[in-house]
Amino acid sequence: MPSFYSFVRAELYRGYQLENDEERYVARRQKVYLFMKIPREVEKFMSYGFFQCTDAFLFLFTFLPLRFVLAIWGMVTRPILHFFCFSKIKYKRILQPSEIVDVLKGTIIIICCIILSHVDMAMMYHLIKSQSVIKLYIFYNMLETGDRLFSVFGQDIIDALFWTATERKGRKREHLGVIPHFIMAVIYVLLHTVLVLLQATTLNVAINSSNKALLTIMMSNNFVELKSSVFKKFDKNNLFQLSCSDVRERFHLSILLLVVVIQTMREYMWKEERFWVLIPDCLMVILAEVIVDWVKHAFITRFNDIPSNIYQEFTLSLAYDLAATKQKHAFTDHSDLVARRMGFIPLPLGVLAIRIVSQAIQINNFGDSFVLFFAFLCLGSFRILSNIVTLGKACDLIDTHQKQRATTATAATATTAAGLAATAMSSTTESASPRASRSERRAVATEDRECPPKNDVFPEPPGLFVRSMSIDDSQLSKLSSVPDPTDVDISTVPLKVRSASHSPPRRSDIGLHRRGSGRRMRISTPPQIPPLIPELGQPIFSNSTVSLTSICLNEEIFDEDDTLIEGNFK
Repeated sequence: MPSFYSFVRAELYRGYQLENDEERYVARRQKVYLFMKIPREVEKFMSYGFFQCTDAFLFLFTFLPLRFVLAIWGMVTRPILHFFCFSKIKYKRILQPSEIVDVLKGTIIIICCIILSHVDMAMMYHLIKSQSVIKLYIFYNMLETGDRLFSVFGQDIIDALFWTATERKGRKREHLGVIPHFIMAVIYVLLHTVLVLLQATTLNVAINSSNKALLTIMMSNNFVELKSSVFKKFDKNNLFQLSCSDVRERFHLSILLLVVVIQTMREYMWKEERFWVLIPDCLMVILAEVIVDWVKHAFITRFNDIPSNIYQEFTLSLAYDLAATKQKHAFTDHSDLVARRMGFIPLPLGVLAIRIVSQAIQINNFGDSFVLFFAFLCLGSFRILSNIVTLGKACDLIDTHQKQRATTATAATATTAAGLAATAMSSTTESASPRASRSERRAVATEDRECPPKNDVFPEPPGLFVRSMSIDDSQLSKLSSVPDPTDVDISTVPLKVRSASHSPPRRSDIGLHRRGSGRRMRISTPPQIPPLIPELGQPIFSNSTVSLTSICLNEEIFDEDDTLIEGNFK
């Protein structure tokens, strides 16, 4: 009879062994390591995406003005040279599609900057500062929501304008016209710029206010995002969209903080003491955004059982996008592709930056002009450097990925060939046995037909087992025109089938056998190796067939075979 003492003693000295459930504990430990590894993988993807956004943003201030001037110069000089027969090159149109896009972008930026120059930012600042904390918090949330909606719909408006302006003539009119689309694009960029300006002004009020309650509330708004994201079901595609959106938000916040620093330093006459007062608050805002991204992605991957190497596939997708824009016959510019991929539209932020910098800097003499020109050169140098670094990283990632695919495909082909050879040898040995009776050989043939060999790497194609067919002599001449049975579907060859043999299916390549006046032909299709190995993972939302050998830098400027027709004019 157990006593109370024995019960207590058993509870004190009772033992157990964790080895009895080793698999579960090992899985839990791996999940902990995965949770700790996610921030590093996220930052790798974020850094590469951030550099691509930086490259698209700096393009507006470095190469777009030069391309705009060159396009305007070509639009003026090409008709004159053609009229006086000074040009040996005949252009299909005055401006090429890329030049039309550059002119449209430059015109939109100029018009929006002129309109925005009449906005009194001081009045806007004091109007926002006079509101209560709770009003500003609600107002800032409304601005964030509006910014996301504008980013989603704005790129459609801009793409519609570009396609309408560059579409070939002679087609049926299915659009409103270039002028209405241009007006819609100007209105969109102007409204989005005003919205971003209100965001920057609200953040400026929160940072420079003596009461830090507003800044704390705005920072806590990032943690509310965890509730709306962590406990939802995510697959790889949705996680990729969320990651691109986080890259865009981080870059957008960095530009807003830069605008706040410039505005504040201008108000305090560029005193160094004020700069060191602003830096802690700005770093606090950025740090809160980074921590929220880490925690959000760590829990999303934890709850949805997504491996950490998924972010490498995301980075590879961005690399394929960048390489696709550097092809000789690219279909879009890199900045436009970044806008479609991440929802980052650089035009509103570019107009805002021009408005803030033009207000903060005044040019009074030749020295100021020289400093501005030197700053332009530095900005252009940084943009070239960032473009080279991101393109080099993209080429390295693509080259590594394609080598892995080729290696795995070779190994899979060797495994498949070895399996087929072993199966053929086994069938030959069994059929060549002199002791086997006709019934046994028939049973073996039936078993081979019903139980085809299986391959664990790639399933055997269904066209490998075929029946023999008797065909006419007249049809053999038509078969000789077929280049390769591996490339041509045999069902498409016009054959007149006399009779179908009822012999068991046999494994062979191509054989011709005489029987009477006809010839018997057996054709089988060898197994086709899929072009992509699923184990490696395909970069989603990207053209994974891009070739590194066809990547060129601005080669379309020098090679105009497709857009120009050379000819001498008399």
